[in-house]
Amino acid sequence: MIEAVPLEWILTVAAALFCIGLFGALSRRNAVGILMGIELMLNAINLNLVAFWRYLSPLSSTGPVFSLLIITIAAAEAAVGLAMVIAVYRAWQTVNLDTVDALKG
Repeated sequence: MIEAVPLEWILTVAAALFCIGLFGALSRRNAVGILMGIELMLNAINLNLVAFWRYLSPLSSTGPVFSLLIITIAAAEAAVGLAMVIAVYRAWQTVNLDTVDALKG
């Protein structure tokens, strides 16, 4: 029979994934890189939800339901974020967020 992966290992991987995403979101100047860092952080949250669901209450369906909710939110965030990146690129001819420092109304 296949042994289950310990919860601590999964939480360690999720924490590492969240830290990589946080570093990517805070250190990038490119808008697309920041969006990718946010996506990594949301994936780490999904991993935590499913891991805790599997180890604490596998008979309920709260973990996968919340994960699907977060995946839906991440897809909407990616769509809106990329639309904003395209709008900024059309106006400023760059996606570097340091050069975009003023709002036009």
